[in-house]
Amino acid sequence: MTPAKKTGFMSKLRNFINGEWVESSATHFVPNRNPANREEVLCESPQSTAEETSEAIAAARNAFPAWKETPAPKRGRILFQAMKLLQERAEDLASTLTKEEGKTLKDSRGEVQRAINVLEFCAGEGRKLRGATIPSELPRTLIYTVREPLGVVGLITPWNFPVAIPVWKIAPALVSGNTVVFKPAELTPLCAVRLMEIFHEAGVPPGVLNLVLGTGRIVGHTIVNDARVNAISFTGSNEVGCGIYEQGSQRGIRVQCEMGGKNPIVILEDADLDLAVEGVIQGGFGSTGQRCTAASRVVVHESVAEQVIESFKSRAARIRIGDGMNSNSDMGPLVDETQLHRVLEYIEIGKNEGANLLCGGNRLLQSPFDKGFFVEPTLFDRVDVSMRIAREEIFGPVVSILRAKNFEQAVEFANAVPFGLSASVYTQDIARAMQFVELAEVGKVHINSSTIGGEAQAPFGGTKATGIGPREQGLEAFEFYTEIKTVYLDYTGQKRSTSFY
Repeated sequence: MTPAKKTGFMSKLRNFINGEWVESSATHFVPNRNPANREEVLCESPQSTAEETSEAIAAARNAFPAWKETPAPKRGRILFQAMKLLQERAEDLASTLTKEEGKTLKDSRGEVQRAINVLEFCAGEGRKLRGATIPSELPRTLIYTVREPLGVVGLITPWNFPVAIPVWKIAPALVSGNTVVFKPAELTPLCAVRLMEIFHEAGVPPGVLNLVLGTGRIVGHTIVNDARVNAISFTGSNEVGCGIYEQGSQRGIRVQCEMGGKNPIVILEDADLDLAVEGVIQGGFGSTGQRCTAASRVVVHESVAEQVIESFKSRAARIRIGDGMNSNSDMGPLVDETQLHRVLEYIEIGKNEGANLLCGGNRLLQSPFDKGFFVEPTLFDRVDVSMRIAREEIFGPVVSILRAKNFEQAVEFANAVPFGLSASVYTQDIARAMQFVELAEVGKVHINSSTIGGEAQAPFGGTKATGIGPREQGLEAFEFYTEIKTVYLDYTGQKRSTSFY
């Protein structure tokens, strides 16, 4: 290893292993390009080796006993310090996020604030890691439970929320007493480096938190299959997540996967239509539709469908597309060329399936868009539940409208996908709203607000093909990162005969 460095950022990024910034021995480095201007290279990221990943796992393993013995309130104080540093550097990190991932500066600031909120919540849990006292059948016997860390956890995160998602995995893992090997998405390594700088400066001891940059094929595979890793938390595609779950289950370790979404907004005939349309705009086109909670389907009662569509088209036409660093931009580019081609391919699929393209559907090629991955906000009408654009996750600014005859059919359409992350209903009828809450096959429901968003103190996750394992965030996050130990304390001081079942 090279000597310790103050920062992981140079023209070529470094890994962070055992408290040091380490130059990778990789023979291949990938240019990290600004998706709004692919000619701008922000840095180069290493395709780290399995050996380097193994070094990080070893460092985490060696650091675990001392970190486990560190009192939880002290672990929480380190996170509070990380929160303060993140607050001080919020604007700089938001700018980095926008340049690297493409979302607007407004969206990036919101994401950084979400990370700050998560750190605040999880840091406070250092003084609250909850056990329970339980009545015993026996006299003078106390039963109680304590929470203990799992050991080394591997965290594998996506590119669409490269600040918030790593933080909402790292924070509960560390407060619980685990040590971490963190593999961020290949498209957003610079945000990961900036986060590691903050945690390092906050006082996380060497080896407790390690960063390895590289591919899922090498770095991710090594983390998932190393016997020294006791748990995996993953956010990303269904294909990769199910593979990780299968590999982890073969080793008998704990696995948590948050994967795809195909989220509906249901607009009933009594809804506030202006409010509903704004919710669709935010949910469908915010962050360029690159959210697992994006509102990619709109199920609208047929009696108000034409009114909703005209309002939606008018509002979509006013969306200002551009570089996310421009304060006037409402929607930035897609993250890279691969995602661009995926979205354009799905638009063609929608046309070929017989859906009615109402607006958008094109890549923007004229200046100033010609150097980036920009696509128009796209809206399809007359979409059937059997169509691929109604069932498969596109991850772009493409919204499908399905017309329903009544409330029952609207619920049927909302549930007619393999995924179950988020759903929204717009109505002024509280009885139907609560009925929708009962019937929606999702992990979270919004009433009269869009499918996006969430708060640090509330659990996050989905059902069906969306999620495997305990929820993330809120108190439920600690269910994943800790084991419960039950203790029986007999304080009689006498020998006695006891029958246990």
